Amino acid sequence: MPRVPRLPLPYAAAVRCSRLLLSPWARFALLVVLLAGAAGVVLAWQPQHWLIHGLPRTSGTTAVVLFALAYGLCTVAFVPRPLLNAAAGALYGIHAGLPAAIAGTVLGAGLAFLLGRLLGRDALRPFLRGRIVLSLDRQLSRHGFRSTLALRLFPGVPFAAANYAAAISRIRLLPFLTATAAGSAANTAAYVVAGSRAASPTSPVFLGALGFLGVTGVAAAMVARRTRTARAADAPSEAEVTSPDRQATPPAESA
Repeated sequence: MPRVPRLPLPYAAAVRCSRLLLSPWARFALLVVLLAGAAGVVLAWQPQHWLIHGLPRTSGTTAVVLFALAYGLCTVAFVPRPLLNAAAGALYGIHAGLPAAIAGTVLGAGLAFLLGRLLGRDALRPFLRGRIVLSLDRQLSRHGFRSTLALRLFPGVPFAAANYAAAISRIRLLPFLTATAAGSAANTAAYVVAGSRAASPTSPVFLGALGFLGVTGVAAAMVARRTRTARAADAPSEAEVTSPDRQATPPAESA
């Protein structure tokens, strides 16, 4: 049997190093470092301030496009979207601010999705446990557009959490982005309208936008409470699980 030639030591070390760097856990560690670094930059630099007060030395379409790009990057760094949406309305009004906010929302969701898919999915998928987590993974994998649309319409679901949950699932990128744009439009529009009328808080438009946000928030809380109550009713209690009546009765011995 012919002997397999061994690689020289430098090449063998390079191969082992490349395998280590491309391993799922190494990529996941890189994802954690990137997100932590982005959050640290936001805390130190606070780019939301110049987003709210306007981009320097830009105007018109250029400013709107730069705002959408900065919006997407800020959402990846966990800057709250309501703040960015209100800033879009205050800076550019409804007609330009709403497209900029929706474009930034889709861009941020796409960036987070790609980061989670490329760097975190292989490491985290083997650890999916629990009925709720597995049910969410099945819904996103089998009914990607419909499930993502429901997550975006439900205001109680954090934006970043939905992005990375979708990245770990088997949903494709295009349905995810399309559902994100459609599902986020109404809530985003309400914040943009409120921001555009912030100077006149007693105007009917401003009050209507706040009323819409309040109604959706209350509805989300009611749905979440009803869901938790239903799950608690379906789950067996600890007493039922440990009760002797729940244990199987051994078969009677024959005479």
